[in-house]
Order: sequence, then structure tokens, then C-alpha cells
Amino acid sequence: MSLTRRALLGAAAALGGAAAFGRPAPAAPAELPPPVAPVAERIVERTLVAAERPGTLPCLPGRSLPLWTFGPRPEDSVIRLRRGERLVAHVSNRLTRPGEHISIHWHGIRLPNDQDGVPYLTQQPIEPGGDHSYSFVPPDTGTFFFHTHCNTVEQLGRGLAGILIVEGDETEPYDADEIVALRDWRIADDGSFLPFLTPEGAGKAGSFGTIRSVNGAADPDIAVPASADVRLRVLNIDPTRIVEIGIEGAEAAVVAIDGLACPPFPLRSWRMGPAMRADLVVRTPRDGGAATLVDYFSAAPVPLARLVAGGPDRRTGAFDPAPLRRAAIAPPVLEGAERLPFVFSATATGAAVAALADDPDGPPLGSLCLSAGSFWAINKQAWPADGHTRLPPPLALLERGRTYRFELQNVTPRMHPIHIHGHSFTVLGSNKRSLPPHIADTVLLLPKERLDVAFVADNPGAWMFHCHIIEHQETGMMGYVRVA
Repeated sequence: MSLTRRALLGAAAALGGAAAFGRPAPAAPAELPPPVAPVAERIVERTLVAAERPGTLPCLPGRSLPLWTFGPRPEDSVIRLRRGERLVAHVSNRLTRPGEHISIHWHGIRLPNDQDGVPYLTQQPIEPGGDHSYSFVPPDTGTFFFHTHCNTVEQLGRGLAGILIVEGDETEPYDADEIVALRDWRIADDGSFLPFLTPEGAGKAGSFGTIRSVNGAADPDIAVPASADVRLRVLNIDPTRIVEIGIEGAEAAVVAIDGLACPPFPLRSWRMGPAMRADLVVRTPRDGGAATLVDYFSAAPVPLARLVAGGPDRRTGAFDPAPLRRAAIAPPVLEGAERLPFVFSATATGAAVAALADDPDGPPLGSLCLSAGSFWAINKQAWPADGHTRLPPPLALLERGRTYRFELQNVTPRMHPIHIHGHSFTVLGSNKRSLPPHIADTVLLLPKERLDVAFVADNPGAWMFHCHIIEHQETGMMGYVRVA
């Protein structure tokens, strides 16, 4: 390994230990190269037709499930484009259940507010039989995904999700590039879907799936070149499960978090809540060997997938992972930044919503987005809630162009992956653990943890801010901030 990259890996590990709550971690080292220049704008058109398509899953062979998907083939839900290209996505809702409207949220993309895909807040929902087109130029390269944003627990649970890759962040080509999408399926013994939301699950850690999968398969073999540097784009697209990923049988480094480059650091393990992503570079074994992607967040490591190496050696030197190009995100200016506290709490009833203002000019919130119980709250506000037919007021009003420090405090005994739309946080520090410097759109809050994050509110509009354990989101732990 060259001195520069060896120093980069060592510095990243050391910086992770330097972060303390209330004191910012050092900024990402200057060794990360600048973003790639956008290519000349070209329109990339895709058609996504949400419909029920009975089919089988590799993890459950021989049984037909009433899947909801964006196309008849798995590849229909994978979109690739380059930074500077415009995605025009034509979406049709062909779900036949009355009132089962949809919209598409492009998770992690800093796009115009009217393209964010939140029903009633940023657009009218796409009713059954309806159509809608999204058009935007992603400003950042990286690994992202998309999903619906109302009745998400069922729509995502039945399969309505896709992968969005924005290419152009590599400084040197890797030897292979693999998508690794982690998710569960809630399948009963008779092959039918189990209830996607349960009161017991919603009030605790969520309702877990019965079958775990990677790219739809159970513990699959993934063919990779031998003795090669392979990029794994690991996405946790499960509605509920928190994982702690690691690689056994090979060296690995983390090069991006939530799609955005970070100083490479050796992978020991990395905890990921729903909606979080991590790009790994793995030096694969020699021909015939295998390495295993595992989940350590259990009593014993759970194998998720095997990387099976084949062919001649691609690399003979020591493991030397090439860094990615940094994101084109304005760094926060911490001096004079306004601090805003956000307390994530539990509530056994819907009493917290009684104090919410009823804005007569606000758009109505349809019944599909409502839940029968409110178990969670942000700053004592729970949304949505049964019978609450108007959008609540924003959690905060932010001035465009200013830096804000959000102090995220979890006073519950559960973990919460907290996601902000339209922006990405610079993670500054925690009162419970050391974290490497990185930028993320979804941050995992441990029980009783206080996490210090900052960002420049440079994207105007109303932006959702919520827990991405979907049952928590749909039973109260959701709100929005307004940037103007």
C-alpha cells in the first residue's frame, strides 16, 4: 500500500476515535479528489409501472406471491446514469386496490422539492389508474434508491423499491461493481404475506421478516474476479431490520456512506439501519476461494452472501483501495451556526397530536397515510395520527443558506435511523461512540444517544424528517422542516 493511501486509512481510523459530542470531528482530508465534472445534459428516460405481478422469489422458490413491483423483471427497478444527466421517470399506478395511491421518493437525492415524491406535501398522490412524471438532474454521484412514501410499510414490503446509481465517482476503475440489496420478506407458512404492520412491532423495534434475502435470494453466491478490488454497493432496503455488516475471509474498506465518498477506512463492522447504504471495496480471494458478507447484529454471525472468486489474479500488490471523489455538498460553517434540538420519544397514545395546529389552508391528508395508533413523536409532535386530516406545522423553519446544527436525542430504548429529505448531514460526533467523519442522509440513533450533525439549508422547500423504521414512521415519528 502506498504511503498516501496507508496514511489515509490510518488517519480515517484515528479520526473516528476523535469525535466527541459537542466538538466537531475534523473535516474529511484533502486527499479526497474533487467531484467529477458533470457530463453534457442528456435525458435518460425510464418507465416505472407499479402493479401487482404474481411471481416467485429466489429465496422462496416454487411459491407464487402477490408482489407489487415497478416492472416484470428485477432489472426494471435499477436505474443508472451519470452526473449531469437528467432522469425523466414516467410513473404509472396500475395497482387495483381502491385508494392505493403512490408517489416515488428518490432517497438521498438533493433534488428540487416538487420532485421529492411525498404525497400532499410536495405533490398530489398518483391515484390508481393515474400517471406522473419526475424530472431532475442528480447533483451527486453515488448509491441511492427509490421507494413509495405512503403506506410504505406494505408497498415496500410487497416489493415496490428500486436502485438508483449515479456514476462517475471513481478515481480508478475497480475490477467489478456489484449491487447488494438487503431485505426481509414477511412470509407465512402457507406462502402468503404476513401483516406488514403490527401494534407490537410498531411499538417496539418493528415487525421483522421471516425470510432474509440479498438481491431476492437467500445467502446467494456472487461471482467475482479473483484477487481483485471489487466494489460492493450495500443497501439496506428493509422496512425494519438493522444490520451490522462485515466481511470474513477478505480485506475490506468502506469508501462511501449513504452513497457519498468518505476517507477510506478498514471495515471491521458497520451498523446500518433501514435506508442506509455503504460502499465497500473488497480484495477478493484467489481463484476458487470465497469471502462471506455477514451480519454481526445477532447472537451469532449470520451469513448474507458469499463472494466466490474465479479466474486469474487481477491484482498482486497489497490491498490499496482507491478513494472515491468527494460530494459536491457545501460544507457547514459551524461558527455561529444555530443549534436546534430534536428529541425522539415514545408515546403510548395519540395525545401529543392534540396540540398540533389545524391549518385551514393546508391540503388534506388522505386516509391511506393515517395509522390507527401514535406510538412515537419528534419534539412531542406525532404525525400522522388517526383522524388527523391536516398537515401539522413544520418542526422548524430554516433560513436558506444558513448552517444548522441539529442535536438529535433519542430518549427511547429503541434504535432509530433518522432520515432527512433534500439534504445530507455532516456527522460531527456522538456522546456514546466514535464515528469516522462522513456525510449521510440517514443516521442511526442508538438508545439514549445524542448525535451532533450539521448541514447548510441550501435547498428550499418542505422536507420530510423521520425515522426510517417504517412502522415507527407511520405511527408518529415523522415531521418536516421548511427551508425558505
